[in-house]
Amino acid sequence: MESKITKLKIQKRNPNRVNVFLDGKFAFGLSRIVAAWLEVGQSITDEKINSLLSKDELEVSYQLAVNFLSYQPRTKYEVTRKLEKNSISEHAVQSTIKKLEKNGLLNDYQFAKDWIENRNTFRPRSRRALSYELYKKGIEPDTFNSLLDIVDEPALAYRAASIQSKKYRTENWDLFRKKMFGYLSRRGFNYEICAQTVIKVWSDLQPLNSPREEKEKL
Repeated sequence: MESKITKLKIQKRNPNRVNVFLDGKFAFGLSRIVAAWLEVGQSITDEKINSLLSKDELEVSYQLAVNFLSYQPRTKYEVTRKLEKNSISEHAVQSTIKKLEKNGLLNDYQFAKDWIENRNTFRPRSRRALSYELYKKGIEPDTFNSLLDIVDEPALAYRAASIQSKKYRTENWDLFRKKMFGYLSRRGFNYEICAQTVIKVWSDLQPLNSPREEKEKL
């Protein structure tokens, strides 16, 4: 069955989309890039309409994903979930993910690398904590395990504690130990690293105190 295009009108609320009228009635909307080759008076088959709608969904999906990525880096899982929540078909989602990866806009390995580097610099935490965060982002362990192998946990614990120690510097040893130990534990560091780090940072703040005495209290 064929229909005739009787009107093409740019949408008022979204100038990047075009309303298509067939045989005098509104039929559907298309992105301008998909509707670029349509003309008033042109005959169009049902098969062509379905093809246009399919291409439009791909374009809508891709633009939605690009906009989502423009605010901050995302993982493949996050982009997929975003598209699914906007009722994008599975075919269009997978096509969009592949296109984003091909264009260098989506890369889970690079995301994990940047995430770990950012955390190490500004909010240090353990390998276990980093692994959990990345896993929640939908990244498979095989993608980031090699990046975690080179993480220096004692150094990160010390960096985190050194920054946090400014808040506890007026506390006595017992309160300092309790608060700092809890702080480091919440960032995933194990008991041994926490204990060693607490003593080291306390010694930095109170160089005249005996580390041996404090160590015995842990």
